[in-house]
Amino acid sequence: QVQPVESGGGLVQAGSSLRLSCVASGRDLSTYAMAWFRQAPGKEREFVASITWVGFNVYYGTSVKGRFTISRDNAKNTVYLQMNSLNPEDTAVYYCAAGPSITTLSRVVYNYWGQGTQVTVSS
Repeated sequence: QVQPVESGGGLVQAGSSLRLSCVASGRDLSTYAMAWFRQAPGKEREFVASITWVGFNVYYGTSVKGRFTISRDNAKNTVYLQMNSLNPEDTAVYYCAAGPSITTLSRVVYNYWGQGTQVTVSS
């Protein structure tokens, strides 16, 4: 079992940058993939990015590719989401999740979720 805990959300202006953090606790973390999702009011949850603790596998959702960067610090059991060039459409609750890692990162099923952190981008 893995417990993700997010932090770093806030209110920023359009064009700004923000970095979210997710500290993961639990056993055998190296066997899990970590991901960021987001959900805006009235919209379905959307995949943002994912990463593995081992190797260099990363995967991005199409709406954030080129603006957001996912990274990790194994020593701190922390996954980051660097968000640049934010716009009001990025306003959402951002969730960190963990799931058993498989070869095809895009097909990971995430079954451990954090409580979310609010990101609000003003125009």
